[in-house]
Amino acid sequence: MALDKNQSKKGKQDSADTKGRANFRTAVPASVEEVIGRTGTRGGVTQIRCKILDGRDANKIIRRNVRGPIQKGDILMLRETEIEARPLNRTGRGSG
Repeated sequence: MALDKNQSKKGKQDSADTKGRANFRTAVPASVEEVIGRTGTRGGVTQIRCKILDGRDANKIIRRNVRGPIQKGDILMLRETEIEARPLNRTGRGSG
């Protein structure tokens, strides 16, 4: 079964159309419930506990690392809700 010229062009055209487009996933809102502490080599990352507000994991509370200014009550848009950050190690130099 050989393809005629129109079918082969159409197949190439379809792949070219999807090649230039980005695949966007839906983001899930989460509310900051608690600011746990600072982490990272220079303290530029904040570890928080947040409550997932929508989606498959609604009402689940998870631990996340967030970069930038953050405070209790803020709303984050999370790309994924399955991976949770490890707990902070409180035995370092700054824990006293």
